[in-house]
Amino acid sequence: MDDIEKKYAGLEDPGIRDFLIAGARFYPPDAVTFTMAEQRAFYDRYCAHFRKARPEAVRTEDVSLGGVACRHYQRLGAEEAPVMIYFHGGGFVLGGLDSHDDVCAEICDGAKIQVIAVDYRLAPEHVFPAALDDGWAVLRAVAAEHGAIILGGDSAGGNLAAALALKSRDAKGPPLRGQVLIYPGLGGDMTRGSYVSQAHAPGLSARDVQYYRDVYKGGGHPYAEPLAATDYAGLPPAFLVAAGLDPLHDDCFDYVGRLQKAGVAAFVRDEPLLVHAFLRARHMSVPARQSFDAITAACASLALRGVLPI
Repeated sequence: MDDIEKKYAGLEDPGIRDFLIAGARFYPPDAVTFTMAEQRAFYDRYCAHFRKARPEAVRTEDVSLGGVACRHYQRLGAEEAPVMIYFHGGGFVLGGLDSHDDVCAEICDGAKIQVIAVDYRLAPEHVFPAALDDGWAVLRAVAAEHGAIILGGDSAGGNLAAALALKSRDAKGPPLRGQVLIYPGLGGDMTRGSYVSQAHAPGLSARDVQYYRDVYKGGGHPYAEPLAATDYAGLPPAFLVAAGLDPLHDDCFDYVGRLQKAGVAAFVRDEPLLVHAFLRARHMSVPARQSFDAITAACASLALRGVLPI
């Protein structure tokens, strides 16, 4: 047993343990100390290792929407289905259309909806609100053609989806049927809760979270940190997934609590055995697969009916 295997030996779920061991071979735990070019090279290799083939029924087309590069996923027989606009994770500094290609394709196939992945601009070259502006441009372009839209994303992408829901409400923008936020970073208080208890969680540390916040440079603005908002009324229904072994865990519960207090339908699926980025382990881990299936069901329920699947 080498040092990497020893590091994760105590994890309860064997699939997550194998996922973290495999990932560590491509993406070092101290990646944020490397140059941005090196970080992106690590991440690209990491994503490529776990990437699966698209389902046979899914067709894709790379398009420009609102001047932003996107990838449009459609399932055969569901070409007129509602649309999910999906924002990839990567700490606002990593990722693109290929990094989450298989995730988007499988959501498209499983939920029988259209998915539009957004290749938003990355920090540090383009700090806040560049990524948000790109998302807003795509949302407006999609809304000009489609009436049924949900927003979704993982990690930093979940942040962008939540921020756009706020912006769309404030600007009287396109109506939204829902938001699906997968282990999102929403700007929670880093001196308490899971930021402390899971400060050294496998896959993402509190130090990493602080680094990404600092690079994004949106601190304190509710469109960069949705938990800084003061009014949550009128937002679309929300389905969130919180990974138990993740400093971002409590952000999900804080956000849902505020939505519910404002009269918005909201639900958190808590995953005590899972880690940040577990979407990539959905073909390795039983609880990760079960969570991904629940995410897909939530996407379908919100997109098709505007209601949570609970």
